[in-house]
Amino acid sequence: MEADKGKVCVTGGTGFVASWLIMRLLQHGYSAHTTVRPGPEHKRDVSFLTSLPGASKKLQIFQADLSIPESFESAIKGCIGVFHVATPVDFENKEPEEVIVKRTIDGTLGILKACLNSKTVKRVVYTSSASTIVFSDKVVDTMDEGFWSNVDYIKSINYFTFGPYMISKTSTEKIALEFAEEHGLDLVTVIPSFIVGPFICPKFPGSVHTSMAMILVASKEKGYSKAFQDKSKMRKEQDYESQDSKKRSLKGIEGYKTPGVSPKKLLDSGFEFKYGLDEMFDEAIQCCKEKGYL
Repeated sequence: MEADKGKVCVTGGTGFVASWLIMRLLQHGYSAHTTVRPGPEHKRDVSFLTSLPGASKKLQIFQADLSIPESFESAIKGCIGVFHVATPVDFENKEPEEVIVKRTIDGTLGILKACLNSKTVKRVVYTSSASTIVFSDKVVDTMDEGFWSNVDYIKSINYFTFGPYMISKTSTEKIALEFAEEHGLDLVTVIPSFIVGPFICPKFPGSVHTSMAMILVASKEKGYSKAFQDKSKMRKEQDYESQDSKKRSLKGIEGYKTPGVSPKKLLDSGFEFKYGLDEMFDEAIQCCKEKGYL
């Protein structure tokens, strides 16, 4: 029997990325701790995690909430590494931007402090987002990890319901890196673009949902088509009512072109891409069909 390589904590265990991480960690001989939000309103089906090979002996599930940073301490205790994946995703604007940003920052700092206090965590991997890079008034074809999105610019382009998410990810990554440098914590941030592909969690992941927006609209996916039409109508009304309607209308037609994101640093580290876009979308579509979303 393969020796246990140690315990690793993955926050936000019911999400797309986190659930795949848990499965891979178990496959590679690690024990895994993961967190899910507590309370009846956040009741999640975790059977897809507990039924993973090796989970009965090597997976522990803890309740934790970013609104209560200290709630992550138990899950992190005794771990040698932490993958911080959990993040508030509210594309329906149920909460004010300030609330989302504060919860994301406070929760992340609480997790980093728990890592320091544990005396066992050797490395933290924080899942950031390409939205922390590409949104600014800089006109370039390609950006890399040396660029930062401008929060004021994101607010100025009124990027529909994605703005609070982009702002929270940008602000949180900056603060997390500053904290890690100040306290000597080994922190690595990963900056993915849209994440798409097959998913093992039962819930339709937001990133896959967004990446497949046109496919879902075309297939008249329940609820999405109406929401898309409502947002388009709202934008047209804003353009009409604006005193500078001609400029707003032209901007709406042209759209915002985001720069490409360079994978050079990733490739230089030895990483190799195994799947192309065709495979990623084909498998995502097949997974959606199997789970009844298409």
